[in-house]
Amino acid sequence: MGRLLALAGGSDGRRVSLGLTGAGAPCLTIAPMIAHLRGTLLAKHPNQAIVETHGVGYDVTISVPTFSEMPAAGSEVALHIHTHVREDALNLYGFLRLTEKHLFEKLLTVSGIGPKLAITILSGMPVDEMVNAIRGGDVARLTRIPGIGKKTAERMVLELRDKLPAGTGAAEVSVTAANPVEEDVVSALVNLGYQRATAEKALLAARGAASGAKNFDALFRGALGALAK
Repeated sequence: MGRLLALAGGSDGRRVSLGLTGAGAPCLTIAPMIAHLRGTLLAKHPNQAIVETHGVGYDVTISVPTFSEMPAAGSEVALHIHTHVREDALNLYGFLRLTEKHLFEKLLTVSGIGPKLAITILSGMPVDEMVNAIRGGDVARLTRIPGIGKKTAERMVLELRDKLPAGTGAAEVSVTAANPVEEDVVSALVNLGYQRATAEKALLAARGAASGAKNFDALFRGALGALAK
């Protein structure tokens, strides 16, 4: 069995692992580090996109803001990619906006925050609002994000405050019969950890507050607002 000795970035952007063979001789394992994908969007869900490029379909984990801005399936799409390598897996995280990718990577530097939680955080609050909350030390605002407790919010403020740039500034109807956009909203809330029944009630509240708006982003934000009350 080879033993991993070191992990370093190659000059071509690839990750190089230096190990030992069973006989003690050094060996190299090179894993490509994907930084950008452009291709055909085969499918999209609130937390996942399948992008085909050069005949290969890449399974990419995405945030809700990226999902809400994505074109329809079958269209061309370009994603900024963060490649996360573990001993047993290589996972891709994609973002339409470079600022969102940069914040994702900053979140990964915070103690206790891994890629899955970082995606949840980005799905719970717009980038500018989050940057302002962190820079302003607004722990109460940050804890409204599903999965973020007071200690995690405090670590975010402590470890990122000086590392981030200044931000810019009804009648109850079953959701099982809702349109695809509303079903995506419920799915996104469930993916964030809410029970489906709770997510459906939040959507009903968002319907009433959205003044007829049918787009995903407005309904999703409205549902999150209802859940935070």
